[in-house]
Amino acid sequence: MTSQISGARPLTPSQKRLSGRQKTSTTRLAITCALAFASVFANAVEEGDMAPNFTLPSIYDGKPTIDLASLRGKTVYVDFWASWCAPCLRSMPAYNELYNRYHDQGLEFVAINVDNPIEDGLDFLLDTPLDFLIPSDPDGEVTERFGVVGMPTSYLIDPTGKVRLVHMGFRDGDMEEIEAAIQEVMAE
Repeated sequence: MTSQISGARPLTPSQKRLSGRQKTSTTRLAITCALAFASVFANAVEEGDMAPNFTLPSIYDGKPTIDLASLRGKTVYVDFWASWCAPCLRSMPAYNELYNRYHDQGLEFVAINVDNPIEDGLDFLLDTPLDFLIPSDPDGEVTERFGVVGMPTSYLIDPTGKVRLVHMGFRDGDMEEIEAAIQEVMAE
């Protein structure tokens, strides 16, 4: 049964059909969205690729910039996160524990904050202090270079700069998989 709003008239058959101009506009919009989405996936960094280099400012004023190339020779876990992403925020304390467990063995964590304004990320960090490097990418340039399509997305990079693991999302039980991959790369 269809309910009607008082005083509203049902659409006529001609009103229900899209005009030729509307169909063309809708088709163009769909094609544009599909091409944009496909281009992101076509450029996405995958396992086996060399990680694109980047230099980003620290989210904290007065701290030095963070350059991925300067970390060559170490195992690096790069995580893209935002303050509006609940799984991102849940992952940070677990990543901090993992970082502290393996840092002395050569592990670096780089948690790239994509918030714009960056104050949103800083507000989270006031309540959740973290020990690893936290650069800021408010313009999304590095995020785009990696082809990130969802938050959080992480990349395990071996000492030669090769991406060994791409991990999207964060759920209970993910830390075991991530830690095992880190241990494997560090054992080589």
